Amino acid sequence: MQFSEHWLRTLVNPPLSSQELAHLLTMAGLEVEEMQPVAPAFGGVVVAQVLSVDKHPDADKLKLCRVDAGLGEPLQIVCGAPNVAVGMKVPCALVGAALPGITIKKAKVRGVESFGMLCSARELGISEDHGGLLALAQDALVGQDIRQHLLLDDTLFTLKLTPNRADCLSLQGIAREVAALSGAPLTLPGIEPVAAMHDRQRPILLDAPKVCPRYCGRIVSGVNARAASPDWMKQRLERRGIRAISALVDVTNYVMLELGQPLHAFDNAKLEGSIHVRYPLAGEQLLLLNEQTITPAADAALIADEHQGARALALAGIMGGEDSGISDATTDLFLESAFFSPAAIAGKARALGFSSDASYRYERGVDFRLQRAAIERATQLILDICGGSPGRVVEAVSPAHLPQRPPVKLRSARAAKVLGIQLSVAQIEKLLQGLGFPLTRTTDDFVITPPSYRYDIEIEEDLIEEIARLHGYDNIPAPLPSGSLAMLPLPEEQRGAMQLRHQLAERDFQEVVNYSFVDAAWEADFYGNTAPIALANPIASQMGVMRSGMIGGLVGTLAYNLKRRTKRVRVFEIGRGFLHDPAAVAVAGFHQPLRIAALCAGPADPEQWCAATRNVDFFDLKADVESLFSQRQLSFVKLAHPALHPGRAATILLDGDAIGMIGELHPQWVQKYELASLGNAAPIVFEIELAALTHQPLPRYREVSRFPSVERDLALLVAHDQPLQPLLDALRAAAPAIVRDIQLFDLYHGKGIDDKQKSLAFHIVMQDTEKTLADSEADAVINRLIEIAADKFSAVLRS
Repeated sequence: MQFSEHWLRTLVNPPLSSQELAHLLTMAGLEVEEMQPVAPAFGGVVVAQVLSVDKHPDADKLKLCRVDAGLGEPLQIVCGAPNVAVGMKVPCALVGAALPGITIKKAKVRGVESFGMLCSARELGISEDHGGLLALAQDALVGQDIRQHLLLDDTLFTLKLTPNRADCLSLQGIAREVAALSGAPLTLPGIEPVAAMHDRQRPILLDAPKVCPRYCGRIVSGVNARAASPDWMKQRLERRGIRAISALVDVTNYVMLELGQPLHAFDNAKLEGSIHVRYPLAGEQLLLLNEQTITPAADAALIADEHQGARALALAGIMGGEDSGISDATTDLFLESAFFSPAAIAGKARALGFSSDASYRYERGVDFRLQRAAIERATQLILDICGGSPGRVVEAVSPAHLPQRPPVKLRSARAAKVLGIQLSVAQIEKLLQGLGFPLTRTTDDFVITPPSYRYDIEIEEDLIEEIARLHGYDNIPAPLPSGSLAMLPLPEEQRGAMQLRHQLAERDFQEVVNYSFVDAAWEADFYGNTAPIALANPIASQMGVMRSGMIGGLVGTLAYNLKRRTKRVRVFEIGRGFLHDPAAVAVAGFHQPLRIAALCAGPADPEQWCAATRNVDFFDLKADVESLFSQRQLSFVKLAHPALHPGRAATILLDGDAIGMIGELHPQWVQKYELASLGNAAPIVFEIELAALTHQPLPRYREVSRFPSVERDLALLVAHDQPLQPLLDALRAAAPAIVRDIQLFDLYHGKGIDDKQKSLAFHIVMQDTEKTLADSEADAVINRLIEIAADKFSAVLRS
């Protein structure tokens, strides 16, 4: 909403500067988005009258003018404007005047002295029009400062209004706000009923009362449509950003800006019969004023007459029709002032691909009691400018369909509780009276009937917001919150996510935070999830679903870094996955597990001179995973997973429960996402439930033996497809207490071994706390382990 500060101050003139007024409006919720001067800074320009115009002796296109600038003696000025004429009044920049980009000096033009410059609008910086001199009104006072005459010491305010404040889409509404906020007196234009001078009228029928519950119309006869709009009206319209068209159109636009009521004028000679507000007929079309032919929606309303039974004249609340519009030949007009329901107008103009000032106001809500006052105001202006004789106002109304304004109760105690400040009942009453709200007081409470122009006042909290605005948000203290703080106990068996972050950072990982919104292709590729949780309104097409895991985000991070020539990438993330789960309780229908995931790609170690470069592999990341579990024993079982290489992936087990997975990314995805662009091997990833890592058993004391350990190596031949983990678990379970550790240290298959077999070599450490072990005792343990391996896995001791 753009308006002239000078126009506003004719209605309410608080003792505030422009900046202070802007701050007052902004802090009251009417944000001043921009302040722009009407004209740039300049001085030394006055109103002058051209006394004579002679041909320049040495230039065909120049003229020698004698000008009265109010200085006593006429000035001689050389001018090249094509429209300069004797008697016209124009801006004259005197010698010494400082215009935008130029200082006026006494000069000789083709040998003739010139004592100033006659100015166009562009030379003054108030318009881009450079077609000739800026012609001033004939009643302009010669010698008057042009800034004073044209009101150039004015500021254009642009408000960024929220949709609920439709009442401020007019100067009257803004003036009401300023008066309430500043206490300055409000002076609104007086509107008196215009007496009818003839009996001509058109009946009005509301065939769609839900859309239009009130419609006022009046015939004004004998108008001069060619009359010029007064300069003051054109100036106010232009400073609002509306181009002056003709006197009749300018009046309707002016009243809309002043009062907030859209109006429309029809050429009465083009109308027949009664005026109907109705729904469109099947297949009915209408040519609008913007030269667009439309087929109105079934729920849109039309203004129609009875020409040939039924003819559409205008799209109700949005735009008039071309066939019934006024022109310079119009002598009789039918003036419309109506209320259209916001719900009926909302979205209709946008659906047709355009917008209008009328639809912008109607869809937000126009004062439903303003129509008669607006038509009287417009009628008086038309009579003053264009002449004519008015008929009486015909009003059709459906009271049952007008908006209802039920009273709202305001409790002063509730206001104090919500705002956090104590305001007396008298203070609250004074603030509400400043808004002009009808109210009744009962002890400490109030009952307020919201006015017809305030659609945003519906509940008690709306009134409390009004109190806060008028009292001033700056005047509401903002005390710091206070409360007792205490360290929450954290059992030693528990560790937080931050400890895990530090532990991974110490192992040369970097944390990333990726979006939970991902591409549906990632879910299908990395999790085989063809029915992910879809977003109703995604922020981007490639972020349309919720992730069920974090591999996709880590792969995206890797791809981003590889494109920037980063060879070594080690990243991790802690976050949630989002899965459909009808049994979920916390968030009905959805399961949101918290997980930790990591990805490694490129060299296993930073480049260095003392060691050859090798790519990271499965066992490097496996070591990282095992380090996170400290003293707890993990086991790994072969896994088939959509994201991972079919022979290089494993389920991670803790105490027999699956807690995650680890493996090399599938070659198909390495190729699809171009992850081998720098010659790196396939990346390795893991993803683990965070809950499995937050529990950390306390270390237990174990007696340190004073006796030497005995170490033996045991090589067993097993079937080529025999997994390691079950065999290792069986050996550890059968080992007596003196066995401290059993670890695989070698895997061999090749020469000397059957093709269907492989050799697994284990390193076994034995130690007793009470004595030195004899060879016979160590041999007995080894024999026992061989028996277990032979019985359960058909293993044979390798010779």
